[in-house]
Amino acid sequence: MNPATALATVLVDELARCGLTDVVLAPGSRSTPLALAVHADSRIRLHVRVDERSASFLALGLARRSERPVALICTSGTAAANFHPAVIEAHESGVPLLVLTADRPPELRDTGASQTIDQIKLYGAAVRWFSEVGVPEDRPGQVAYWRSLACRAFQRSLGPYDPGPVHLNVPFREPLIPDGDTSWCESLEGDAAGPWVRARVASPPVALHLQPTRRGVLVVGDGASNVRRYVAAAGMAGWPVLSEPNGGARYGDHAMSAYHFLLGTPEFADRHRPEVVVTLGRPSLSRPLLNWLKHADEHVVVARDMTRWPDPTRSATQVAQEVEIPIPAGDDDWLHSWRRADTAARGAIDEVMDGAGLSEPRLARDLVDALPNGSLLFSGSSMPIRDLDQAMRPRRGLRILANRGAAGIDGVVSTAMGAALSHNGPAYALMGDLTFLHDQNGLILGPREPRPDLCLVVVNNDGGGIFSLLPQAALRDPFERIFGTAHGVDLGYVAASTGTPYTFVNEPGQLSKALRGEGLRIVEVRTDRESNADLHAMMRDAAHGAIRDLM
Repeated sequence: MNPATALATVLVDELARCGLTDVVLAPGSRSTPLALAVHADSRIRLHVRVDERSASFLALGLARRSERPVALICTSGTAAANFHPAVIEAHESGVPLLVLTADRPPELRDTGASQTIDQIKLYGAAVRWFSEVGVPEDRPGQVAYWRSLACRAFQRSLGPYDPGPVHLNVPFREPLIPDGDTSWCESLEGDAAGPWVRARVASPPVALHLQPTRRGVLVVGDGASNVRRYVAAAGMAGWPVLSEPNGGARYGDHAMSAYHFLLGTPEFADRHRPEVVVTLGRPSLSRPLLNWLKHADEHVVVARDMTRWPDPTRSATQVAQEVEIPIPAGDDDWLHSWRRADTAARGAIDEVMDGAGLSEPRLARDLVDALPNGSLLFSGSSMPIRDLDQAMRPRRGLRILANRGAAGIDGVVSTAMGAALSHNGPAYALMGDLTFLHDQNGLILGPREPRPDLCLVVVNNDGGGIFSLLPQAALRDPFERIFGTAHGVDLGYVAASTGTPYTFVNEPGQLSKALRGEGLRIVEVRTDRESNADLHAMMRDAAHGAIRDLM
């Protein structure tokens, strides 16, 4: 057996023994041994994408929804560089990825050889661990090395406290395809009982016990863990819960869905300064919330990984892996005050949206209301996630995800595809037109590829709508060209180019019917950027007025 085939066979077999179930492959020549090994392994579901960037975000979505490592394979050269944006997102969001980049052998590096670049530590500090596997050789000891390396890579990616991407650079000499000889200097077989190395997770950490208080608040952002436990504890303590849509805690009587407007009203924010705030995950959507956090007497951040915790406001006073929220004595005046204001603001916002026809905030609100229980909703990182944050009412039975580690629009179509393929139920995605066009290659699926049950809802305002809500909008002369970036693309033709079913919606009542169906499909909703900016201002003014009327 040639060494390339031996290494690839053993590496893939050991990863499967560790629990790997999904591999995303971007085709190429130097990665042939790995591609053939994955294709031959019935334990692994293979996904093939012709575009490396699309492939990497597909793997990101698969891993994010399943919370299990997914392997990503490419050939040598700039193919590996195209993985970098997804690796960064996985690093910032704590998503387990196993990046296997095939490489030329050392003797071809720095010689001008084709498709040969420096791939050593290509992703820098954006990976939890890197290893140069080394050119395989037919000598005793290689199998133990390869199998233990695979186990370490899988476990390091998984965490458990700091999951993230791991990079194995795998150089191969030719020949790259099997030579028909099955002999090797030692047995290639693994341990029949499971992986070569069995990792044992440490016992749970000791929890930080807080002082009893009614004037506490639970804040939940992207990447939060143990959400239900903390929401239940906050409910027993009489604390309001301020959850971003992708935080997973916007449900129940304690969820304040209009918190962005509450904390954007100075009179309310000043009168509702808490004694303690407990933060899960990475809140980042609401500037009023982030400003308000700076004034908390005590701000406790709950983080699984004590070497890197989220604190963008530099307001954390304590960081702990676990926190115990005690049940205090006293009345519920604190919670009732939050509820009254939230109800008033929500009513004012809904009235504005209901009177404005089909708008971006209303689409976000109505989409969440229309989805069946057990659904997944994947959101774009620009305006859609913010519209969900401001317009979405509390509800159960819906899982919301978004790429928030780097907060860019890169790879959203492909990430949503991956998340849908890992989800057991119907999946939907909400994104803007630039986000959709930026990753339209994600629609390209070969006839033998697993296909998701995914409805892509695309808000088309012919450009970058979020900039109309930012100070750049005042720069009237250069604004449209360098920020608005109108494109004039007919999304129906984009859908037709890949044979993807397409529906156009221009009235609120059409949405529910348009969402019906199975498989991959696109629903387009056209809006106007300037009208959208005006509507957001009206929502803000109406909410602030309703809140002030209570005070």
